[in-house]
Amino acid sequence: MPILEIIENILVRTVVAGTPLLLGTLGEVVAERSGILNLGVEGMMSVGAVTGFIVTFTTGNPWLGLLVATLIGAAFSVLHAFITISLRANQVVSGLALTMLGLGVSGLWGKPYIGRPLTTKMAEIRIPVLSEIPVLGRVLFSHDPYVYLSIVLGIVVWFLLRYSKLGITLRSVGENPRAAETQGINVNLVKYIAVVVGGAFAGMAGAHLSTAYSKSWIEGMTSGRGWIVIALTIFALWEPSRAFLGAYVFGCIFVLQYVLQPLGISPNILAMMPYLATLGVLFVYGLSSAGKRRMSAPAMLGEPYIRGSR
Repeated sequence: MPILEIIENILVRTVVAGTPLLLGTLGEVVAERSGILNLGVEGMMSVGAVTGFIVTFTTGNPWLGLLVATLIGAAFSVLHAFITISLRANQVVSGLALTMLGLGVSGLWGKPYIGRPLTTKMAEIRIPVLSEIPVLGRVLFSHDPYVYLSIVLGIVVWFLLRYSKLGITLRSVGENPRAAETQGINVNLVKYIAVVVGGAFAGMAGAHLSTAYSKSWIEGMTSGRGWIVIALTIFALWEPSRAFLGAYVFGCIFVLQYVLQPLGISPNILAMMPYLATLGVLFVYGLSSAGKRRMSAPAMLGEPYIRGSR
C-alpha cells in the first residue's frame, strides 16, 4: 500500500476517533466554565452509548438513537447538578458516583444486546465537489453526520463563549458568582443549564461510539474516554478552539494502537498509549513556563456557591 494512502487512512480514522472526544470536551468546557466540575463524563458517555444503540437497533432510526442518547445524557447530568448546586455536595464525590452509576446502568441495560450488530447506520455524507479533492476530500468532507455535527457545535460553542452575552454570563458565573448575582444573574440557573448541556454532549459522544464508530454494543466500550475528556479540558485551557487540537491528536493516538499492532508491539503497551500520552502532555505542559502561566481553571471551579452570600 502506498505511503500516501496509509497516511490518508490514518487521518480519516483520526477524525472519526477524535469526534467523541471533541463532543465530550466541548460539553465539559461548558460545564466547568460555570464552576461545576463533572467527573461523571465516563458514566454519561456509557449511558449515551447503550441508549443510542438500543433505540437505533429497535427502531432502525439512528437519528432517533442520537436524540434519545443526548436526552439521557442530559437527564443523568441533572442528578449531578442537583447534588452539587442545590445540595452543595462535594463535586468530586458526586461526579465519581455518577460515573459508577452510569457504567452500572449501561451494563445492565445493554446485556441483552452484546454482540448484536446494527443493521442500520447513518449514511456517509459526501460534500459535493469538496469530497473529490485528493486526500483532503476523504479526510474532511466524507464522513458520517456526527463528524460534521461535532465541528459545527464546536464553532458554535467557541463563538458563544467568546463573543456573546451568554458566554460572558457563563464565564462570570464561573469566575465570580457573587458579582454576577449583583447584576441580576440567576447563578444557580446558569450552572444548571451548563451542567445539562455538558451531559447532553457526553450522551451524544457515547451514541457516536455505539452507532457510528463501532456499530455495536459491548460493556465498557467507552474505554476511559470520559477520563481523557477531563484531561483534554485542562489541555484545552477551557477554550473550545483548543479542544479541536486535543481531540484529534488523541484520536490519532487511538488509531496508532491498531497501526502499530503488526510490528509486534505488546497489545498491553498499545492499550496504554492514550493514557500515557494524556499524563505526558499534562506533565510537560505543567512544567513549562507558559503552561504555569496559562493553566488556570475558572476561579470557582469545584467550589459550592451559596446564593446571596457575601
